[in-house]
Amino acid sequence: MAKTLHITFTITIILLFSSSSIPCTQSETTRVYYYWNENNGVEDLIDQVCKRTPFYDLCISTLHNNPLLSPKSDIKQVALIMVNNILSNATDTLNYIEALLKHTKDPPLEQALALCAESYIPVVRFTLPQAAVAISQGHFAFASYCISDAVKEVNSCEGRLVKSPSDKSPLGDRNDVVQKLVDVANAIIKLLLKA
Repeated sequence: MAKTLHITFTITIILLFSSSSIPCTQSETTRVYYYWNENNGVEDLIDQVCKRTPFYDLCISTLHNNPLLSPKSDIKQVALIMVNNILSNATDTLNYIEALLKHTKDPPLEQALALCAESYIPVVRFTLPQAAVAISQGHFAFASYCISDAVKEVNSCEGRLVKSPSDKSPLGDRNDVVQKLVDVANAIIKLLLKA
């Protein structure tokens, strides 16, 4: 039988990151509420959180069997894992763009891909790492801003590659996955903002 527990976590985290990180306050208190099932543990947490996102199956597949989740995990940990997954996908896409640039012989496509790389580089190096730091420090609104900014760059890249409805983007599937992961992460961060 599932029991509903109210769990309050007080988290004090001091992260030393690069100079691009947001300032850390002395103490951050975050209240996180979730439903805990003694029998299912983290699986119940994942199910409860993913039901509140626009892409349940993507959320479940991203989080299921993730080694970073434990019975002591909370929604904040789930949000951090999701942002790190977005970063992983964006990094993979940037590497793919760079590989395409080496092999393309079409000047307009080469220019569009170069502009996509310019969009993805700050997302991978700064924007998404700052979102992860913000979540760790309890700055959930800033984290949401960062990942929303990241998806604007992804959409800008896609717009450069698709000029008409008949165009097929070489990054379409990859950009779509990043967009959906951002939507999932934003839904999870909204749960944190409401807590």
